[in-house]
Amino acid sequence: MSRISSVLAGLAEQRRQALIPFITAGDPRPGITVELMHALVAGGADIIELGVPFSDPMADGPVIQRASERALAHGVSLRDVLAMVREFRQRDDKTPVVLMGYANPVEAMGYQTFAAAAGEAGVDGVLTVDLPPEEAEDCTAVLRAHALDQIFLLAPTTPEARLKAAARLASGYVYYVSLKGVTGAATLNVADVADKLAVMKRHIDLPIGVGFGIRDATTARAIAQVADAVVIGSRLVQEVEAGEDGLAQRLTDFLAGIRSAMDTAQA
Repeated sequence: MSRISSVLAGLAEQRRQALIPFITAGDPRPGITVELMHALVAGGADIIELGVPFSDPMADGPVIQRASERALAHGVSLRDVLAMVREFRQRDDKTPVVLMGYANPVEAMGYQTFAAAAGEAGVDGVLTVDLPPEEAEDCTAVLRAHALDQIFLLAPTTPEARLKAAARLASGYVYYVSLKGVTGAATLNVADVADKLAVMKRHIDLPIGVGFGIRDATTARAIAQVADAVVIGSRLVQEVEAGEDGLAQRLTDFLAGIRSAMDTAQA
């Protein structure tokens, strides 16, 4: 069982939902990323999604786009991100780390080279936003050979045929986009999310995390009532954007509030 599956199975036994925060590697500067990852764990993170900065992040809203721009201004590359994970693993060998990004940097490195380096660094899963399940067969085989989970992003408009393709290739968990649009977009309709998750559960026998549009304890608690995991990204990146003074503690405190709210969802 992978580190991701083990964590999610343990939480399920406790009837708790996973809290999955996202930050962009190298934002606001490369030297602080590992400290921020540990701060997220201190706040209750069960799995960390670490964004790989990319010059054309078409699925992301302006908040995460600016995070990529700040990281890229420091020259942060995919190899730098792997080095950050390797450093994180020196103090934490339990918290799963998922790299979230786009296909181009991985293809530029080569899937075989990337998978070997990611596995060696301590990465547990990969979410390539612009790689649909129908085109992921070869990539999935390479990732599996290095014990990396392939995580897919599924949207409200995803047809059932693609759900079936994702179910065949995915491992760890799948990530459901809670609303149409980009990250950080507006209003969340929890009833619609619940209906769509029910459809997905007919095809996918994996935990389902929900992200996009989750900004505070109220929305996190509502999603925790219908999903297996809550993913929160843009709101955390806004904290990063607000400045480095007390940043690690602010991330810990903010996430602890989210964790506390989620834990009341099943009370």
